[in-house]
Amino acid sequence: MVRRSIFDQIFKEMRRIRYRLDDIERSFSGWNPLPLEIPKSELLSLPDHIRKTYMTVASRGECNATEVSNATGRCRALESSYLNQLARMGWLMKRRDSKAIHFRPISPTHTDCYIKGAKLER
Repeated sequence: MVRRSIFDQIFKEMRRIRYRLDDIERSFSGWNPLPLEIPKSELLSLPDHIRKTYMTVASRGECNATEVSNATGRCRALESSYLNQLARMGWLMKRRDSKAIHFRPISPTHTDCYIKGAKLER
């Protein structure tokens, strides 16, 4: 009897977690971020090869190194290096999804914490 009640408790908790995840998923499903407005002078401060990578990510919203390499025609390892450089410089954000790492432009809500890759003290 004790085992059955423990399994029931675990099952109920898993169901609650699933419902909360469904709510979170529903709230993000309609999320459409506004396009970033970056001054041309800042964009031109990037080297050409990195700017091409950034423009590809900015036009697609969020993608991984394979998707960027397919769009630019360069090898995946090179694009991965460029994407990581852009993330370190503060132009992109990284998100891990199991094995894949996805990159996206930093949204305006995150730019108050970063200035050209340098983290500000709060």
